[in-house]
Amino acid sequence: MSVGNKLQMQVAGEVPVATPENKSVTPLTYVLITPARNEADFIESTLQSVISQTVRPLKWVIVSDGSTDGMDEIVSRCASGQSWIELVRMPERRERHFAGKVIAFNAGYARVKDLPYDIIGNLDADVSFDADYFDFVLGKFAENPGLGVAGTPFREGSLQYDYRFTSIEHVSGQIQLFRRACFADIGGYVPIKTGGIDLVAVITARMKGWQTRTFLEKTYLHHRKMSSAKHGPLGTAFDGGRTDYTHGCDPVWEVFRSVYQMTRPPIVLGGILGLAGFFWAMATRAEKVVPTEFIQFRKREQMRRLCDCFHIKRQQVP
Repeated sequence: MSVGNKLQMQVAGEVPVATPENKSVTPLTYVLITPARNEADFIESTLQSVISQTVRPLKWVIVSDGSTDGMDEIVSRCASGQSWIELVRMPERRERHFAGKVIAFNAGYARVKDLPYDIIGNLDADVSFDADYFDFVLGKFAENPGLGVAGTPFREGSLQYDYRFTSIEHVSGQIQLFRRACFADIGGYVPIKTGGIDLVAVITARMKGWQTRTFLEKTYLHHRKMSSAKHGPLGTAFDGGRTDYTHGCDPVWEVFRSVYQMTRPPIVLGGILGLAGFFWAMATRAEKVVPTEFIQFRKREQMRRLCDCFHIKRQQVP
C-alpha cells in the first residue's frame, strides 16, 4: 500500500488490518461517545486530544447531560469546522444517579448505530492523551479478533494502578473501547443507579467469551479524581465497599482487597471503611444489582486470582 493511501485511510478514521496471510488489507473504523455534565474545567483538553489524533473517529458524539456551567459553549467553539463532532443537548434531570450516564450514552449511540464502524468507544470528558492513542488501541483490536474490550491505564497526578495487584483484564471506564459485536453481545451498558456500569460491561464481556485487556504500553491522564464529584475519599471508600457487595464480590476477596487498600491513601482508613461498607451492605441485605449468573462468574474469577496470587493449584477452585 502506498504512503498516500495509508494517509488517506488515517484521515478517514481507518486503521489497516493485515490478514494472517498478509494478502489483503481491510480498515478498522471507530466512533466515540462522550456523556458529560458540567465538565467545563476539563473538556477542552479532551477535545484537543481527540482533534489531534493521527486516526480520527468517523464520528464523535458529545452528549451534554443538562450542563449549566458553559461546557456546551466550549464544545461548540472547539468543534467549529469539525463536521465529525456532534453536540447533543439533553434537558437537565432532577434525579442524579449513575444510570444517567447510560441514558446520555444511549442518546449518543442512537446517532452512530447505523454508521459502518468496527469499534465503539466511551470517552469521559475529563481525560487527555497522546496523538496516537487511538491508533495504538485500534492496532490491538486488529491483531486479535477475540479482543472485545480494550484500553490502557490512567494516571491521576503521580498516581497509577499497580498492575502487580490489579488485573490487566479490567478496563477502566474513563476510556473503554468495544468491538462492535462485543458491545451488541453484552447488550450495551446496563443503567445501574449505584454505579459500576463500566465494570459490569467488562465482566459481562468475559462471561460471553470475549477477551478484555488493559495494555500497559500507553497511559492517559484523568484530570478529575475518581468519585470526587460526589464524595470525599472516606465516603468514597465506604461506598466502594458497599458497591462491591451489591455487584457480587466474594467476601474472602473483599477482605484481601481491603488489606491491600490499607496501603493506599487514605492510609489504613480507606481499607477499613471499604470493608465496613461491604459488611454493612451484607448485614442490611442490600439488593444485588447484577444477575445471579454474573455473581457466580465474578466469584469464580476472584477465587482463581487469589489462587494464582498464593500459588494454589487451580484444580482446587470450582
